[in-house]
Amino acid sequence: MTGDLREIFERAGCEGALCVREVAGGGEIVLDADRVMVSASVFKVQIALEVESAFVDGRLDGRERVVLGAAERTFGPVGTSLFEDEVALSWRDLVVLMLTISDNPATDALLGRVGVDAVNATATRLGLSGTFVESDLRTMLDSIGEDLGRADWADLQDWAAGAAKEQLARADGQLPNTRAMDPAHGTRTTPRDMAELLRLIWTDGAGPAAACARVRKVMASQLTRHRIASGFRPPVRVAAKSGSLLGVVRNEIGVVSFPDGRQYAAAVLTRSPLGSDDAAINHAIGEAARQAVAALRE
Repeated sequence: MTGDLREIFERAGCEGALCVREVAGGGEIVLDADRVMVSASVFKVQIALEVESAFVDGRLDGRERVVLGAAERTFGPVGTSLFEDEVALSWRDLVVLMLTISDNPATDALLGRVGVDAVNATATRLGLSGTFVESDLRTMLDSIGEDLGRADWADLQDWAAGAAKEQLARADGQLPNTRAMDPAHGTRTTPRDMAELLRLIWTDGAGPAAACARVRKVMASQLTRHRIASGFRPPVRVAAKSGSLLGVVRNEIGVVSFPDGRQYAAAVLTRSPLGSDDAAINHAIGEAARQAVAALRE
C-alpha cells in the first residue's frame, strides 16, 4: 500500500509517515514508519502515562490541588492558556485537560512534576528508541522566539503584532528551520514508536494496569475528531491524541476499536509548508488510517 498512502499525503500537500498495527497480532501497514519527526502534542500521551503511573505507585497524589498562576502560564490556543486568573485543580484533572483539549499549561505543570528525565527513561524502557522529549512546552516556544531573533516567545508575539508584512514573511520562512521544528533537536518520535506505545498501553504493557486504563479512558474523550476519527463511523470507536505545531506539523495517534473486538493502533505524522490546506491534511490523516486499517482487516 506504500504508493497509495504516499499519494494520499501528496494530494493533500504534505509529507506523511504512518504505522498502523494490530493491537493483538503481528499485522501492520507502514509508510516511512521509522522516520524521526517532530512530535508536537502527541508526546502528551507519554506524560499522561508517567503521571498516571505515579498515581498508582503512590509517588503522587492525584487529588492534590495545584495552582496554575496567570503570570507564568504557558502560551496555547485553548483552555487555561486563555484564562486571566489563577486556576486551582487536581493533578488528575490536569491530565484530563491535557489529553482532551491539549491544554499547554496543564502539560507543563504535569511534566514539571514528574520530570523530563522520567518520561524519557520510560520511553527507553519501552524500547521507543526514536522518541525523546527535549523540554517542556514553554521552553520549546521560547526557543522559537530566540531562533527568530527575539528574546523569547512573548517578545516574538509582541514584535509580530506591529511588524510589517515583509518582516512577517521573512520570519515565516525561517520558522521551519528553528530548533523546535528540527527532528534532530526538538521533541521527536517515529510512527512505529507511537504505534508501539499505544499497543503497550492498550495491553497494559506500558505500566501499571490502572494507569494504562486511565490513559485509554481519557484519550477516548479527546475533543478533536477531524483526523483519524474522520475515517471511521460508529459503532467503530476511536481514542486519540492530536498534535499540531504552528501550521507545519499535524499529527495524530490513536486506537481504532471495532465491535468485533479487533483493535488497531495508528500513528500518522505529517509535515507541510506554511500556508498548506489544513482541512485537506486532516482529511488525509483520516483517509490514510482508514485505508491501512481496512487492509489489515481484509
